[in-house]
Amino acid sequence: MYIVVTGAAGFIGSNIVRALNARGLTDIIAVDNLKNGDKFRNLVDCEIAHYIDKEDFIEQIDAGDFDGEIDAILHQGACSDTMERDGRYMLDNNYQYSLALLDYCQIEQVPFIYASSASVYGAGRVFKESREFEGPLNVYGYSKFLFDQIVRRRSADLNAQVVGLRYFNVYGTREGHKGRMASVAFHHFHQYREHGKVKLFEGCDGYGNGEQRRDFVSVEDVVKVNLHFLDNPGKSGIFNLGTGRAQSFNELAAANVNACRRQEGKPVLTLEQLVAEGIIEYIPFPEALKGKYQSYTEADISALRATGYQEEFLNVDQGVGRYIDWLYKQA
Repeated sequence: MYIVVTGAAGFIGSNIVRALNARGLTDIIAVDNLKNGDKFRNLVDCEIAHYIDKEDFIEQIDAGDFDGEIDAILHQGACSDTMERDGRYMLDNNYQYSLALLDYCQIEQVPFIYASSASVYGAGRVFKESREFEGPLNVYGYSKFLFDQIVRRRSADLNAQVVGLRYFNVYGTREGHKGRMASVAFHHFHQYREHGKVKLFEGCDGYGNGEQRRDFVSVEDVVKVNLHFLDNPGKSGIFNLGTGRAQSFNELAAANVNACRRQEGKPVLTLEQLVAEGIIEYIPFPEALKGKYQSYTEADISALRATGYQEEFLNVDQGVGRYIDWLYKQA
């Protein structure tokens, strides 16, 4: 029997494969699209039973090749580029593909845990898993929103577990291949290494310089929540996956720079000192982003807690510090 991880060579998928390996599980089918061949590096230290291209996988499950052989599908594969304008591609890749897997899992009575996104909330100020708070601003968010709506419509008639996890701002190991779509923490690290400083936006929407706030969540915690639902197949639903704690870009940048300074044998500095020394620099807020920027996100995680998940989430000092240590080892 196999566990299938889609998007297995990607950011969150490869971290899930590594976590499954840590449990002694290696009967894993890795499904992905390696058009970006550099992603293979995320699987080099992983143990898998088989790799299948994403299109071939759909054809094989449609043909019944894996009937009775799959224990669960953790569906992390998607186009996550929020700037992608091709709606036909986005809906085919993120919605139709997910729908085909959902149908298969229901027929085969296989648990299905999939990646949704906090982008479904758009410019809203309430981040609770309820229809009235949802309004995506781009076709990526709409593709995730639309699939969540299908899951809701079917929730009363499920034959097996279905869990949607609305990821907030995830950062952490194995995201380097994402380029411009990698996390802010990743880009801060490289800015500091290359230029000795980190750039943040000046204030907007009533927030001071660098004080816009997001729910930054470590991929370590994202993996733990995925495995929590894998361990509890009786739990279904759509759940926010953030820390439940908004932190500022200033806090994120200070955590990043100070983690780098520790690696360099330099003392930790306060935010005020980092700004005074020009290590954190504020740049004008882009005109193109005005009215389209989420200046605040904070996951309501009460529904997640109600499923029995009680582990504490890493704050940015803890999570970013561990991430920077890993990045230095890779460098």
